[in-house]
Amino acid sequence: MTDACFAHPRLASLYDPLDPDRSDLDAYLLMAEEFGARQVLDIGCGTGVFALLLAERGFEVVGVDPARASLDVARAKPGGDRVRWVCGGAEALPPLQVDLATMTANVAQQIAGPQDWRTTLRTSYEALRPGGRLVFETRDPAARAWEAWNREASYTVSDVPGVGAVESWVEVTAIDGPLVSFRWTYVFASDGQVLTSDSTLRFRERVEVERDLSAQGFHVEGVRGAPDRPGKEFVFVARRPTAR
Repeated sequence: MTDACFAHPRLASLYDPLDPDRSDLDAYLLMAEEFGARQVLDIGCGTGVFALLLAERGFEVVGVDPARASLDVARAKPGGDRVRWVCGGAEALPPLQVDLATMTANVAQQIAGPQDWRTTLRTSYEALRPGGRLVFETRDPAARAWEAWNREASYTVSDVPGVGAVESWVEVTAIDGPLVSFRWTYVFASDGQVLTSDSTLRFRERVEVERDLSAQGFHVEGVRGAPDRPGKEFVFVARRPTAR
């Protein structure tokens, strides 16, 4: 089931205004250029921020996401017709042969179920041409990021054009081993509506991710740091071996 913050039309339209700083995507743009990619698959593309940045730079892009409301936002943006949008999980993809597949932000961790995770890695592998790469990030569990997910630290009031003031905050609701569940709350000043969105992220250890990638046939080329969160995230670069 897709989180309400992506699937509910009113919340999907708030995603970009409430998170306007996407400098975290700069590293992915640089890697797309570093690897000489021309065709890119953006898994969990959401409202299309990264897919559209790529398309503006001349990349051929396929964006896939299970949240139709988020894809509706993406399609309506300037340049939205430059990207091929697919509604569904990675298993919904048509046959592809791309140079690069990406999962930015929390996408990899949102795929919390072990079977769903294996399916995503397998379909990513199948969508890559031999020699193509999968790049994604996941938070280092040792940094314990969830300890800052509380109302006191996260409460904000944002003035959203065309919407008005929106209060928002996050609180952890449960911790079960590697699974951390939390709830975002949104209060709309214009009509008093209160909407919530429940999410769960899986915090995977580095060795676990490397093992999962190898099990699907990937060669782990390297594990980098995230420039926007130094010391707090792993950025995996995994390559589909070239055919012998």
